[in-house]
Amino acid sequence: MDVLKLKKPPRKLLVIKPSSLGDIVHSLPFLNALRDSFPKAEIHWIIAKGLEGLLEGHPMINKLWIINKDEWKRIKGAGTTIKELRSLFKSLKAERYDIVIDLQGLLRSGILAKAAGAPVRVGFKGAREGSRIFYTHTVKGGKDIHAVDRYLEIAKFLGCDISDIKFPFPLSFTSFAAGRLGRLAEESEHARGGQLSPLSFQLPDKYAVIVPGARWETKRWHPERFGELASMLSVKSIVVGGESDADIAGVVVRNSDGNAVSAAGKTTLKELIEIIRNAMFVVTNDSGPMHIAAALNVPVFAIFGPTNPLRTGPYGKPHVIIRKALECSPCYKRKCKNLQCMEMIEVREVADAIRQN
Repeated sequence: MDVLKLKKPPRKLLVIKPSSLGDIVHSLPFLNALRDSFPKAEIHWIIAKGLEGLLEGHPMINKLWIINKDEWKRIKGAGTTIKELRSLFKSLKAERYDIVIDLQGLLRSGILAKAAGAPVRVGFKGAREGSRIFYTHTVKGGKDIHAVDRYLEIAKFLGCDISDIKFPFPLSFTSFAAGRLGRLAEESEHARGGQLSPLSFQLPDKYAVIVPGARWETKRWHPERFGELASMLSVKSIVVGGESDADIAGVVVRNSDGNAVSAAGKTTLKELIEIIRNAMFVVTNDSGPMHIAAALNVPVFAIFGPTNPLRTGPYGKPHVIIRKALECSPCYKRKCKNLQCMEMIEVREVADAIRQN
């Protein structure tokens, strides 16, 4: 691979990676390589509203641009969206970036890259929705490698050393050191906006985390089975997820024989990270919290069906993939009438994998 020839180290860089949760976690080693290679440069990052808790206050990032991309899709708010985009484009251009890196690879992110006005705009050759036309340089990422390694291909093109792969999460919050989950601070309390209720329990000294949700319905193992699994574990389980996962988390709890409690919809993203950070292990579908656990070196037992763990599984060791080697898997289908890849995974199989590791 050719390496980008720079006349001088960049003064200011912009990384475009607004979503999703797991993908942003996968891009953290890229951030680490970028910061190590350009210690004096300003690094800015564009992230989607709702996920900013993952990178807020990060010591490697000088400025976080938070975009409300979901609102941009609504036709009724087109007028407001146009005004917001014009303002954003003007502000990005005023920063006078030396390099813009688009890790998202979609039309919207390509337009943002172009709008920033940097002389060097880097993205993937395989970027979708025609976004590659906005780049000055493209890098072959590959489809059969893990997302972490794919992002690092761009870091390599920029001349970064990628031999030391690290996931630089912000430092742990001291309020969790005593094993309790409370309200973090006035800043975190304000972020709730009155929408989330505090947990009504204290975290035990030893516990497992269960993640029964996933963005695709086809990636979800039955919550009843997660509950049965929780009833078989020697430690209490904390069930996590977003507000949309509250109902299935309740199913897990009801089937756990009193050995699980739900935190789904009751935590900020920062609090979720801390719950996972201090867990003994995590049992999960292919989901964003799974990638957080892997990045924090918490042992993961991941249940896979329609997706490929070689591309998007928990990165590194020591993690265990539980899946069925069926001819139709991975199929990457979001809907399936015969979801045998998930149906065939039994509770005892997952419990045995946990006991053996």
